[in-house]
Amino acid sequence: MNPYLSQLHPYPFEKLATLKQGITPPAEKPHIALSIGEPKHATPHFIQEALLQHLHGLTQYPTTKGLLELRQTIADWTCRRFGIPAGGVDAETQVLPVNGTREALFSLVQAVIDPAEKPVVIMPNPFYQIYEGAALLAGAEPYYLNTVEADGYLPDFDSVPEAIWQRCQLMFICSPGNPTGTVLSKADHLKLLALADQYDFVIASDECYTELYDDEANPPQGLLQSAYQAGNTDFKRCVIFQSLSKRSNAPGLRSGFVAGDAEVLQQYFKYRTYHGCPMPVPTQHASIAAWNDEEHVKHNRQLYRDKFTAFIEILQDVCDISQPPASFYIWLKTPISDTEFARELFAQQNITVLPGSYLSRDSGGINPGANHVRIALVAPIEECIEAAQRIKTFINSLS
Repeated sequence: MNPYLSQLHPYPFEKLATLKQGITPPAEKPHIALSIGEPKHATPHFIQEALLQHLHGLTQYPTTKGLLELRQTIADWTCRRFGIPAGGVDAETQVLPVNGTREALFSLVQAVIDPAEKPVVIMPNPFYQIYEGAALLAGAEPYYLNTVEADGYLPDFDSVPEAIWQRCQLMFICSPGNPTGTVLSKADHLKLLALADQYDFVIASDECYTELYDDEANPPQGLLQSAYQAGNTDFKRCVIFQSLSKRSNAPGLRSGFVAGDAEVLQQYFKYRTYHGCPMPVPTQHASIAAWNDEEHVKHNRQLYRDKFTAFIEILQDVCDISQPPASFYIWLKTPISDTEFARELFAQQNITVLPGSYLSRDSGGINPGANHVRIALVAPIEECIEAAQRIKTFINSLS
């Protein structure tokens, strides 16, 4: 067996299941799941219809590169969304459709990393565990860059030692962040772009939450947007990941894309031809429909705003809680340990949240996720309101 498999950590939800084992929550309180970032809003009907109308495409082997119409739709959307002039993203060389960002985040690392060079992959801490698993299975050493409250839950690039930058082959950033909802600025991107030029590494920007933001007039900055504005119009060393899962409430469609540096994508395309992961033709047509429509995305954002407003209003007088600029998560500080908070909340109120320490690794003498829980406001608003009321009761019981 691959010896690197032994280095993989249990997935956070495995740990959560163990934490809850043996507990019988109150039966009179229906369970409310706020632990998994799985959108529960309805997938728009027109996306479902596009899928159904193209089921005849199941008779075709899809190509790894995907339909030109899909790649052009993605290129056009990327330009519109991130203020890049029309044609600034080349559908032929700078876009690849992928079966959701999870698959692509993992596989890109396998294509980029040269294990003979004692490589390092830098990632935020807390983080989406795919970053770590992808790095370990590629033969790289993960470097955990803590994102703590004192820094606004943003990565401090200046804290990374010179020796780590010298060995870095790839750096993950996640903006808007999972689990914090924080957003990197153009200045953050420019600093990182300069470091990538200096030390010759690829920036992998996970942007699957960019379309879920609070201020309609101030959407999150994207990496390609910053690169283009800085004169890096070929997006050298930049790769972004986007998905329809959160934007369009279509996690089961397994549809997203990778875009950026043509040289990186050329090699990644070569890898994917062997990896065997082309997107089914009906899925591609449904994706074209989804990327071409923004009205359903605006409606989606409003649904989350309403839930944030109601949830925070109930809890703000018993805990330190605020709405992040983007995503659908609340990164809540806990008055007791995060694992005890999650376990007792389930035991007393039949609500499941995710301990922050399960999303983090010990680094620099701390676990930056400790004493936090991640709350995903994915349930219907009525359930979110009920959950907030139960959490308020629980927090009051602690004092």
